Amino acid sequence: MAAVGGSGRSTVACLLADALARFGDTVVADLSARLCSPWPAWTAGAQGGGGLAVLPPDRPLSRAEIRGAAAVRPAAEGRWSVLTDGREWSTAPLPLPADPAAWYQLAAAGGWQVLVADTAHPVAHDVAAADWAGLPGLTRGWCALPYAVPVLCAQPTADGVQQLQQAVEVLRHCGGVPLERMVVAFSAASDGRLPAVARAASAMLAAHTAAVVHLPHDGGIRARGLAARPSRIGDRTAAAARDLASAVLAAAHEAFGDPLPAAPRPTPIPLPLPSPTVPRPGAGRVPV
Repeated sequence: MAAVGGSGRSTVACLLADALARFGDTVVADLSARLCSPWPAWTAGAQGGGGLAVLPPDRPLSRAEIRGAAAVRPAAEGRWSVLTDGREWSTAPLPLPADPAAWYQLAAAGGWQVLVADTAHPVAHDVAAADWAGLPGLTRGWCALPYAVPVLCAQPTADGVQQLQQAVEVLRHCGGVPLERMVVAFSAASDGRLPAVARAASAMLAAHTAAVVHLPHDGGIRARGLAARPSRIGDRTAAAARDLASAVLAAAHEAFGDPLPAAPRPTPIPLPLPSPTVPRPGAGRVPV
């Protein structure tokens, strides 16, 4: 998640999924609208991938149907899946569920062990607006899922750090978001030494969050995007992604136990029953 767009959120989600794939069967859920999301381009030509549009929302789905909708990407060790909407731009927008529990249920029904949610909402605004409305909000909904570890992304620049610090202040003031198991991911957009403002922010955030991880600038990603195979990701970037995955798992184990207990199985949502019918003289059966 992130406070604003352009924080490297999708890049972090991709690198994190690649690093987590060696620990368990992993899926990324793309929550952005199709024409705002990089995932359709990143998964073009991937194995499988009917996309979210082939999953009808009004009937039960089999595990095979759900997994068949996911695009499969190779990882440094193994592979992982992506649930995104990869249709042409001219097709009608796909209404995606806002409730985090719906995505948890979809991932559980698909049999994945790890869900990386690439959220699209601005975190600080969501939490503050939910407080004013007396509602839990999306951010708290995601954090309330079993064994959730929030990853807050930002650019290590003066503006990025200011937005990040404001977001953390909102989260601390409003409550309901577990800062003690939050991991901060700085994603550098340029090469060179980490700016002093980012180093100072890291020291401050280390006292309030589970970990702060710096992902270096990667010329290969900048030139080719993340449609490239994992072998084209730089060694420093891959090592930082592994550090990020380790920080996420450590935060989960610290909060919930090591090994993690079996996750709760979602309760199926009951479908509406067919309308009962009664006979009417001189006619067939009609709905009541």
